[in-house]
Amino acid sequence: MPFVEANQKKGYYEVHGDHPNVLVLLNGIMMSSASWQPFVEMLKKHVTVVLVDFFDQGKSDYMDCEYTQETQVELVQSLLEKLDLKHVTLLGISYGGEIAMKVARRHQGRIDRLILANTTAYTNPQLRAIGDAWINAAKTYDGRQFFKATIPPIYSNHFYESRLDWLGAREDLFVKLFDKHWYDGFIRLVISAENHDDRTKLSLIKVPTLIIGSDEDMITPIGCQKALLNEIDHAKMVIIAGCGHASMYEKPVEFFAAVLGCIFVSEETFTI
Repeated sequence: MPFVEANQKKGYYEVHGDHPNVLVLLNGIMMSSASWQPFVEMLKKHVTVVLVDFFDQGKSDYMDCEYTQETQVELVQSLLEKLDLKHVTLLGISYGGEIAMKVARRHQGRIDRLILANTTAYTNPQLRAIGDAWINAAKTYDGRQFFKATIPPIYSNHFYESRLDWLGAREDLFVKLFDKHWYDGFIRLVISAENHDDRTKLSLIKVPTLIIGSDEDMITPIGCQKALLNEIDHAKMVIIAGCGHASMYEKPVEFFAAVLGCIFVSEETFTI
């Protein structure tokens, strides 16, 4: 399996496709590289897809102490350097968006486009309270309790009601797959985001940026995306209607149409 080293730990990554346009995908907090697999076959027809598991996720090393998001930023930086990626579209969703904006700000020579989906400039008091509730649920090490505490607010009401069988299967999967090792890693991930605050640094991002928001997002409400739009130069915004926080799952056609449109539109058109 391919790994990249950072902070004396190994981060797992995958590369799919062989196109000049490269799309690097950064996971949400409960995701892993496996979360993108349903979309890889479609994406690699158009772009080279690079997946990576953050530390405490998927097949990457798990940490043995608390850390800040800078640790994940260094992992992504090491990956870009190892693969010698110099002209990429960097897409981060939720937690991954928080990492993506930090990477894009510091390594703008390697980033051609930035896509921030369902993310926020800072961990506000409401989001911190949600994180505290998630940590308390994780500390039970009970898959069903954890599922019921974390999953309902991630989806829109319509999606949740219409996909009860699918959600039930997901709950069973939580019980089967998640162990103490996973929950402890998840807790560290949540803690790493507690001090996220890029509000005064957004203007330093100078690459064309697409912001994807959802009108029924309860985790990072639409106002969070509008705040990013107001502060990042050369930014545009797409709002997906009737959709919650997990936009890539709820409305994959709309989500990936926006992503591919961002990659292939000319820079002159994008920045008007």
